[in-house]
Amino acid sequence: MPNNALVKFIQEARKRGFDDWQIREPLLKKGWPLEEVEEAFSSLKPKFHFKNKVCVFLDSDMLKILEKRAKRNLFTLSEQVEDILRRSCLNVRPSQAKEKIDDMLVSLFSRRKYKK
Repeated sequence: MPNNALVKFIQEARKRGFDDWQIREPLLKKGWPLEEVEEAFSSLKPKFHFKNKVCVFLDSDMLKILEKRAKRNLFTLSEQVEDILRRSCLNVRPSQAKEKIDDMLVSLFSRRKYKK
């Protein structure tokens, strides 16, 4: 069972923008046992399967567009990408198939090929 105070500290440090290395190193220097620190970090790992994980490499221009849109929609970057992917996978009714998608990012990830 991980130390609750240590877990809360790690969560708060992550919210403030510190990466795991920047959090782990001072804890170990202050005398926290390595096993206890690692147990706290492992309890915070998401419980995803590999099939739920997607890696996407984007050029800097596309990343800026996504970050701007995420900020406008009050999303994190990953939530914005997830929203775009979800919308691109929605079933389209045959009567709607001829509609033009006005969202460039949805059309990029869509399985349907639209002609311009």
